[in-house]
Amino acid sequence: MSNRLKVTPNDLSAFWMPFTANRQFKQAPRMLVAAQDMHYTASDGRKILDGTAGLWCVNAGHCRPKITAAIQAQAAELDYAPAFQMGHPIVFELANRLVDVAPAGMEHVFFTNSGSESVDTALKMALAYHRARGDGARTRLIGRERGYHGVNFGGISVGGIVNNRKMFGTLLGGVDHLPHTHLPEKNSYTRGEPEHGAELANELERIVALHDASTIAAVIVEPVAGSTGVLIPPKGYLQKLREICTKHGILLIFDEVITGFGRLGTPFAADYFGVTPDIITTAKGVSNGVIPMGAVFCTSQIHDAFMTGPEHLIEFFHGYTYSGNPIACAAALGTLDTYKEEGLLTRGAELAGYWEDALHSLKGEPHVIDIRNIGLIGAIELQGIPGSPTKRAFQAFVKAFERGALIRTTGDIIALSPPLIITKGQINELIDHVREVLRQID
Repeated sequence: MSNRLKVTPNDLSAFWMPFTANRQFKQAPRMLVAAQDMHYTASDGRKILDGTAGLWCVNAGHCRPKITAAIQAQAAELDYAPAFQMGHPIVFELANRLVDVAPAGMEHVFFTNSGSESVDTALKMALAYHRARGDGARTRLIGRERGYHGVNFGGISVGGIVNNRKMFGTLLGGVDHLPHTHLPEKNSYTRGEPEHGAELANELERIVALHDASTIAAVIVEPVAGSTGVLIPPKGYLQKLREICTKHGILLIFDEVITGFGRLGTPFAADYFGVTPDIITTAKGVSNGVIPMGAVFCTSQIHDAFMTGPEHLIEFFHGYTYSGNPIACAAALGTLDTYKEEGLLTRGAELAGYWEDALHSLKGEPHVIDIRNIGLIGAIELQGIPGSPTKRAFQAFVKAFERGALIRTTGDIIALSPPLIITKGQINELIDHVREVLRQID
């Protein structure tokens, strides 16, 4: 690494940072300059234990050799190839490999470059599917309160996080929202799936009665809502949603951008909960976060509905310049090889019990009002400071970095999602960092 990348640049003003308190950051920058396995290296040379897999994406850990080698080799052989009316072998190989690990019934893959693009692709796919079948009146999309589906217009329209929506006008029309499933008065400190709240899925029947099923194209939910603070579905909730969607001919979309590729101890959340949707959106873990890539899985029923009419005509007028980029495909294949060789798609199941006990050992620490966990995901909800929402959690984030741990905060919630290669000793270390931080913050 060149020395110039190990120091803070003289001028930080040009880069408008995403989802960041820019003014605060630029007064006291937190710079990462290198990474390996479970750790980042800060610009001052300190090792930072990664408790968040980057941004929920570095499932296999950092700078893994197979992924690095695959990218290097591909960049020297075929750097770019168009995906419109052209192909290259590696993208077909990757699609086949992904279908092999996807939940049963997911038989086709459409490539994107991010979770946001995957969501908008899935929404367009759902709308176009109904139109292709002569059911074009189905144009309404149903999301969920506190849902996060990326930052493109479709995703924030079906999403339900207020700050992501309020500044951007009317967004898409014809969108309605299910209630969220967070019931702290009944489910606080639950280990795994909460007992209470499955009946909230029946709100979909109310929405159907209001709008009529003939106008509804799809329902999109995160199986586990991640970015809003780790909201875990109550027992039976997703099964009820599936039943209602099937009953009314509504497509069910699972946003697995976070839960895909081993996060719950199964390859996908659909496997964990035993519920098969019609479409699955992915990104993040598909390429280990190394190069932007996303993938939308769908059933043959959806794919084949488009495969009609003259064969020389484009069936689905959608795609991206970088769909199936060769170097991104190489990164994804190296990622899949790493997952397979190290058993990472199921390793979370082996650690889930230890992770759960470690997280819940924080009960009773200062400011903690709830703890939630599933697979290798955890949330520690803090009592907010009256009149200063998010401030306490942000203090925790900064102090954790100063101590040598990277955590993520959303609202007044600490969210943890370490790389799947984490050891029990590193789990202890991460939780000890959080414990000490909780004892230090105001």
